[in-house]
Amino acid sequence: MTVFQPVSHSSDRVMAVLVAGLELEFGRGAAEALAQRFIAAEECDFTWDARDQERWLGAYEAPGDSDFELDRVAIIGFLDRQWFVAVCIVDGDGMAHGMIGRRTFSNEQGARKAFVTQR
Repeated sequence: MTVFQPVSHSSDRVMAVLVAGLELEFGRGAAEALAQRFIAAEECDFTWDARDQERWLGAYEAPGDSDFELDRVAIIGFLDRQWFVAVCIVDGDGMAHGMIGRRTFSNEQGARKAFVTQR
């Protein structure tokens, strides 16, 4: 049985909040370009925060000895005017530690189809 878990916050607001904060600090002209750089540098965190739904895929076997357990979690969301589907490595506290892969889509229908079939 597959369980889809909705996430409580609005994923389409992540980019708007980031740009608004940067506009306050650096001015309107620089905000959009800086936002793109922030997202590129912290892609995993922004992708995880922008998720709309998540689905547990199974345990993640970390290379070497690991002191804690990690899980693979499929996510779908909307960030920077694009839909995405990704697989994140997440700890038991719900913190993303990495991203295995991410695909972007021009529409929600394509992303939802990919999310349902993600393994």
